[in-house]
Amino acid sequence: MPFVKRHAIPILFLLVCGVAAGAAEIQPEFLVREVLARLSRDTILVLSLIVPVLAGMGLNFGIVLGAMAGQIGIILVVDRQIEGLPGLTAAILLGLLFGSVLGAGAGWVLNRTRGREMLTGMIMGFFAGGLYQLVFIVLAGSVLPFRNPDLLLPAGPGDPPVGLRNTIDLKTIKGRLDLPGTEDSSLRAFTSLKVPVFWEGPNPETGELPPPFQIPVLTFGVVGAAALAVGTLSRTKLGQDLRAVGQDPHIAEVAGIPVGRIRIFAITFSTAMAALGQCVSLQNLGTMNTYSSHEQIGFTAIAALVMGGASVDRATLGQAFAGTILFHTLFVVSPIAGQKFFNDPQIGEYFRVFIAYGVIALSLGLHAWKARRSARPEADAPAD
Repeated sequence: MPFVKRHAIPILFLLVCGVAAGAAEIQPEFLVREVLARLSRDTILVLSLIVPVLAGMGLNFGIVLGAMAGQIGIILVVDRQIEGLPGLTAAILLGLLFGSVLGAGAGWVLNRTRGREMLTGMIMGFFAGGLYQLVFIVLAGSVLPFRNPDLLLPAGPGDPPVGLRNTIDLKTIKGRLDLPGTEDSSLRAFTSLKVPVFWEGPNPETGELPPPFQIPVLTFGVVGAAALAVGTLSRTKLGQDLRAVGQDPHIAEVAGIPVGRIRIFAITFSTAMAALGQCVSLQNLGTMNTYSSHEQIGFTAIAALVMGGASVDRATLGQAFAGTILFHTLFVVSPIAGQKFFNDPQIGEYFRVFIAYGVIALSLGLHAWKARRSARPEADAPAD
């Protein structure tokens, strides 16, 4: 029972996913293939949330700033028409640079709104989104020069093009981390691993086996490196300082720990990792919605982390991976289950959105309830 109580949320969603997948009669091969693709695409964004939780800053809704930083790096690379893996590497480095700068600024702001970090992070995301649109709708092409005319919106005769297109084709960097496109068979063998679908029999009509899984080894290597960075950080002296600040900032300050700088580092690390995650995600998709790709990043990543059993004051690598798998399993099975049960896949989509926001509300509600419950004994204690 203690195990079930401690892991109630992930167990609940595991049951929901299992029942929905079974009732919808989803083929295991299709489900595993889809979840693996999404796991390689979005795990880094979920991992970026862990360090602020360790520092006692809650769920970082401000990773939207990191997503925008990654998109800015990609826009600059596509404008300069840098192709292939060098282009993706340049986009990631630029994203890390912009993400670090934005993260440091966000950390500075959050140091002045202690106790309200999650709400402030959400508002900062909206504010930064407005500036992002100002730059790329109004200033791009008119004040900021762009070399690639395919990026800019077409204008009337005699008028200069102003503003970036709503959708940008990332064909120059699409899948460069995942593999395909390379002509070097040895490089393809390194970046992609084929796994046969051994649990599926041959097609009864053709006698052919299902195509094997294409596991992007290099992409999962980057995900593993990001997880290793978070895990190693938590075991260092800096990680101990993060935990001390998260448990009690006042005692940490008395012990000589620079609380303000530790908090700024936590947000900077999180925002920079979110920029990396957005670059990895968009190169996998191959297209970028210039003005909306970043908007729901914070909510979906936080929903995945909470679905894995994390909370406002506790998050682990295992919870990040488990939550990402559960969230995307639900993402895949919901529309199919909605079609099966109600003959309308949109109902499954509504259910998924309801779950995504519901688990965040549940986590915040439980955190507030626990904080009030722990504060009650102190208030009721007799004064000396």
